[in-house]
Amino acid sequence: MQILKFGGTSVGSAERIKSVAKLVNYSNRKMVVLSAMSGTTDQLVKITNALFQQKPKEASHIINELEPKYRDTVDKLFTTDAFKKNGSEVITEHFNLLRSFTIDMFTHNEEKTILAEGELLSTTLFHYYLEEQKIASVLLPALNFMRIDENGEPDMEYIETHLKEELAKHPKSGLFITQGYICRNAFGQVDNLKRGGSDYTASLIGAAIKADEIQIWTDIDGMHNNDPRYVPNTFPIAELSFDEAAELAYFGAKILHPYCIRPAKKRNVPVRLLNTMKPQARGTLISRNASGDDIKAVAAKDNITVIKMQSTRMLMAYGFLRSVFEVFESYKTPIDMITTSEVAVSLTIDDTMHLDEITIELKKYGTVEVEKDQTIICVVGDFLADKHGYAGKIFDALKDIPIRMISYGGSKNNVSVLVKAEHKKDALLALNKGLFNIN
Repeated sequence: MQILKFGGTSVGSAERIKSVAKLVNYSNRKMVVLSAMSGTTDQLVKITNALFQQKPKEASHIINELEPKYRDTVDKLFTTDAFKKNGSEVITEHFNLLRSFTIDMFTHNEEKTILAEGELLSTTLFHYYLEEQKIASVLLPALNFMRIDENGEPDMEYIETHLKEELAKHPKSGLFITQGYICRNAFGQVDNLKRGGSDYTASLIGAAIKADEIQIWTDIDGMHNNDPRYVPNTFPIAELSFDEAAELAYFGAKILHPYCIRPAKKRNVPVRLLNTMKPQARGTLISRNASGDDIKAVAAKDNITVIKMQSTRMLMAYGFLRSVFEVFESYKTPIDMITTSEVAVSLTIDDTMHLDEITIELKKYGTVEVEKDQTIICVVGDFLADKHGYAGKIFDALKDIPIRMISYGGSKNNVSVLVKAEHKKDALLALNKGLFNIN
């Protein structure tokens, strides 16, 4: 079976939904994972924010603004009166549910129910459209098999068991449709895999059933060698290893969810990135096989905060860094980069939710400085230990860029540098010229 995930722009209008239906090759067994129509989740977030602030009229106004988009989609998507009626009833049902939350007390659990509405709408409309086209399909509710545990991590044993049970109910069916992003938590309540989680859903499903391939369809033809939003003349990379793709996704390549690669790598399921606007484009194949030792791509991760700590207690002391790391562990705050000297340690984080508490804890061990508005520039490839010249090439390209930190040697797939956010674009342009000979 193949898993095909389509993002919000791919199903962002009636015409796009029709195009997706044409892209699905019905000759072999497939599961289609859909995001919400583009812009929907942003509006749903605004609705929940208004309700949390006890502004039901503002929430109602946003709901009233969003509904016509779906009415228009139904009108343009279906051609028969019967399916126009079916589509209209679905819209009424879901928007009545949204309006019901403006009447009663609003809770955190209800927030997750609201955020799930986008995927429930897009998958139902797509399923009805296929029915109208006389294409047999099964709408498989993700809430029946997708679950996270108490720590917010996917419960793979549960997912695998319940997904296989759901599929076994339809042994003769060749096409399944399900929702990305949404799931249940360990208490059975509606929850989600956070923004961009539809990629993660597709990867978890692919890993659970050991699919032949996971296809991620977006509006760009594969993972590019640099960020096309800032750098002209970028190009798609034909092949990447799982580790290379994971580094790029984590350090800023927006085409792929940061956690998407992990399940696919564990079960050795290839991931292919494709473009719904250019379906004939080759895209990017991500697999266990690396395509040679070389520099592949550059990515940038924004909104980085640096924490610098200095203490003479570090000198010749064991156990000091463990104490520092335990502070971050207690607040569940991941560290991206770290450098150390005899009496100082500098590290970066992108989650500042507990920054004040972390700073207070660290001051028990020494002086602490915090700098915000930093960017990690990540150069990814296959940097074999016995090869030379990579570092020289990278740092020669960045000779005119002030560098705050360097991480080299921690991974054979990643060389990272930290720069002020204001130098991000210049750094990306310099690396494009220095590494790929492209201006």
